[in-house]
Amino acid sequence: MAQKSGNHQSIVSRTACRCDLAGGTLDIWPLYLFHDGATTVNVAVPVFTTCRITPTTGSAIELKSLDTGRTDRFKNLAELAAARDYSHALAAYLVKFFEPRGGFRLETNSESPAGAGISGSSALMIATTAALANFTGNKLAKEQIRVIAQNVEAQLIRVPTGCQDYYPPLFGGVSAIHLDVDGIHREEIAVNAGEMEKRFALVYTGAPRQSGINNWEVFKSHIGGERKVHRNFDRIAAIAKAMHQAVAAADWDEVARLLREEWKLRKSNAPGITTPLIDGLIEVARKNGGRAAKVCGAGGGGCVLIQVETGARERVEKAVTAAGGHVLPFGVVRNGVTVKQEAAKARA
Repeated sequence: MAQKSGNHQSIVSRTACRCDLAGGTLDIWPLYLFHDGATTVNVAVPVFTTCRITPTTGSAIELKSLDTGRTDRFKNLAELAAARDYSHALAAYLVKFFEPRGGFRLETNSESPAGAGISGSSALMIATTAALANFTGNKLAKEQIRVIAQNVEAQLIRVPTGCQDYYPPLFGGVSAIHLDVDGIHREEIAVNAGEMEKRFALVYTGAPRQSGINNWEVFKSHIGGERKVHRNFDRIAAIAKAMHQAVAAADWDEVARLLREEWKLRKSNAPGITTPLIDGLIEVARKNGGRAAKVCGAGGGGCVLIQVETGARERVEKAVTAAGGHVLPFGVVRNGVTVKQEAAKARA
């Protein structure tokens, strides 16, 4: 692949993570094909990931994760491609795909806690894919970036991946992801960002989860013909369609009802989707002005999204913090992935 020249500029990309309101897991192919009108509704939130690529002299390649401290070093691309294990596998797999020429340093950073369930890894996949595409001079449409990022992430986690996690970092905003026979179609939902921000809180349980494991168990049950799971997802699909309409109409009473209904159904799909800690935080929130709540992503830990009564967000956040939760920023990030050139930073 072609590559841009010049050793005085870094390529820097930035993306937002997401919270899903309804329809998660349905976005894994081919599950959505068995549920007419399958949709996922999600929102880009101000928890960010970044990727910086800086050309260096020679042929050496350095891959560094700033948030985890993991680093790989290779004398050239051939050595990277021949390696069997990586400390920073996400970066290494994408570098193998793009095959950039020459030496460079690739640094990533994620504000998302490990296993938070807000698509931190998928957002970082988008940031790194977009940065490498720019660095190698490949002009990719956003949907092409999504396909590459999703397929490489499947190689990394070795189970099927859903598509919904990649659209908030790509486009920002509030989205309805329509999962149809003729493909995947994103529709932006117009919302009053300020109103939405007043009505939700995002809390990290402090317990990482592995989305691939929970989703894989549900996936196997569904494909294996378990009728209860299939019926649940029929209802979840209907809830997601209704959620799209409720968010678009700013019908927050209906949004709360649908959140409660979806969470009840999702908990019954597989063991381990909820935990005593999650249940405890949701109950504390309820007693302090929480109207409804659900786990983000596949469950088993990670983050809880809480819809609150008007004026109760601060009270709910203080209560769940006292109960052991960690509040993360909630808001609507309007912009999708950004890629720009910056002056290369001197090495520390």
